[in-house]
Amino acid sequence: MTVPVLQINQVSKRFGHYQALSDINLTINQGDIFGLIGENGAGKTTLMRLITQLSPLQQGQITLLGATGQHYQQALSHVGAIIESPAFFKKLTVAENLKLCAIQHGLPASPLVKQTLAFVGLTAKANTKAGHLSLGQKQRLGLGLAILPQPDFLILDEPINGLDPEGIIEFRQLLKQLNQERQTTILISSHILTELYQVSTRFGFIHQGRLIQQLSKAELDEANQAGVLITTSMVAQAAQILDQAHYKSLQVLDDQHLLVQQVDVNPAQINQLLVSAGVAVTAINQRAGSLEEYYTSLLKKEGRQ
Repeated sequence: MTVPVLQINQVSKRFGHYQALSDINLTINQGDIFGLIGENGAGKTTLMRLITQLSPLQQGQITLLGATGQHYQQALSHVGAIIESPAFFKKLTVAENLKLCAIQHGLPASPLVKQTLAFVGLTAKANTKAGHLSLGQKQRLGLGLAILPQPDFLILDEPINGLDPEGIIEFRQLLKQLNQERQTTILISSHILTELYQVSTRFGFIHQGRLIQQLSKAELDEANQAGVLITTSMVAQAAQILDQAHYKSLQVLDDQHLLVQQVDVNPAQINQLLVSAGVAVTAINQRAGSLEEYYTSLLKKEGRQ
């Protein structure tokens, strides 16, 4: 059963003469990692600020965890967020920042602080003042403060900006762990689209204050023809063998190429299956969906309208 965590209906926002958002309609369901994509000034941060009531709602309706209006504050207590930059006290240690966060939420500090430090990989930095942390460690502390209350919904605005490649990979793993082990629903924005593709299950594209498209990762992969590309002169036989082996979404591209439109299959296993059945495979390659290419193409189409 699909359970909506966030529903945004006909939301618009204006700052003086500047129209920041126009008639946004968006639904994020329980278990989603929803990647919000858009250029600088597209409205991503404005939308996140409206959701968390850091900016007043002018037009439309936002339903968060089933609550609107006077019950919205209670819903926000189940939301963690990093918007624009992590907020913490530089002169306090990492552990002190987390302890203060627990106190603010009326939670027992001792077990939660220790657990959160371990989860975000900052146990060794527990007694280090937050102002002395590296950029990557500050991002980890920001995530720790956001997840310490064990929220049902996590909002992250550009959380991996400035991280080195190792830090980005570690942050990606933390997000997947949160989503899979704690069933945390996540809304995340980033300019690093390759990373957004790695973690997200659904995507929303926002351009000049308008949400121009939403789609699932499977739909994106299908549009980009992602999966395993097989080169063989025996395409018909290969397709029949793979169909009998219950591989889904087979697409014959031409008389030399067959695409298995699944990104979670093992090319080596497919190759072994075909070769053992007498099919000569010339080449087999994993073909990744390019979020950048799709986004660029989408903007070009939008510009022509």
